Amino acid sequence: MTTNTPLLQVNNLVKYFPIKGGVLRRTVAQVKAVDGVSFDVQRGETLGLVGESGCGKTTTGRTILRLEQATSGEVLFDGRDVMRVSGRQMKALRRDMQIVFQDPYASLDPRITVGESIAEGLEIHGIGNAKERADRVREVLGKVGMHPSNMSRFPHEFSGGQRQRIGIARALVLNPKLIVCDEPVSALDVSIQSQVLNLLRQLQQEFGLTYLFIAHNLSVVEHISNRVGVMYLGKVVELAERMELFRQPRHPYTRALISAIPIPNPEKRKERILLQGDVPSPINPPKGCRFHPRCWMAREICREVEPVFEEKAPGHWSACHFANEVS
Repeated sequence: MTTNTPLLQVNNLVKYFPIKGGVLRRTVAQVKAVDGVSFDVQRGETLGLVGESGCGKTTTGRTILRLEQATSGEVLFDGRDVMRVSGRQMKALRRDMQIVFQDPYASLDPRITVGESIAEGLEIHGIGNAKERADRVREVLGKVGMHPSNMSRFPHEFSGGQRQRIGIARALVLNPKLIVCDEPVSALDVSIQSQVLNLLRQLQQEFGLTYLFIAHNLSVVEHISNRVGVMYLGKVVELAERMELFRQPRHPYTRALISAIPIPNPEKRKERILLQGDVPSPINPPKGCRFHPRCWMAREICREVEPVFEEKAPGHWSACHFANEVS
């Protein structure tokens, strides 16, 4: 159940990565990975953030958690400005803001047991004694569908799906309010993906969790999200309720992505929109609308004037000069 007060508010978030060159290693250019992103996430909901590889969605998630330092912008979590709190205050905030990484193999330390890995957060925050931490680890392992006896084993002894469950347990152990799920199923077999997605939904209902769910697969996002934001070249180009976005996309890029979703019926035909060319470089993005070099609807205004990200219908935001003509 959501309220009117967002748990997370992101306002004009910017993250540029400098490119160094020359003998003095001066900044000669910047990769504009995230360039003015704004959205909010209500308590208890799942906001899906989707887009092609390199569009900036993972950097957005990492910058929100201050794993990357923002170039500018504002991130409010539960009313507190994440970008301006001290290191000690940020450490306390991290109990409520956790992340599940994309790669279940690289995200676990192979030198320590699963139990030690999950308990690490409890030790860092000084929660409980050794016995209480061990009991908590057994509890969360049970919550993610694994036997407590697994806590004495090492990561290499588990499959990819099991490792991702361990990663979810590690995020869950501190009782967070927000979990950033950074493509948590993209490295898993299709048969395992649905199990992990169903687990995430079950845990959300049980613990009242809020998810920022980052993915490049629209089918996955459609399955788990309440609202969906679409990113392209560092910007959010569309944001709407899940059913509204899939029923009536108002940005050509969103329409192209949706057209690529396969239909599980060989007798039905679907019009596929094939985008021409490659994604422009984030070092030197196009003037005007960033999508215009690949857009079949582009006109002169698209090449000169950047469209405003604004509400085109109740709860449906889009950054397109001709949003009402997309169908």
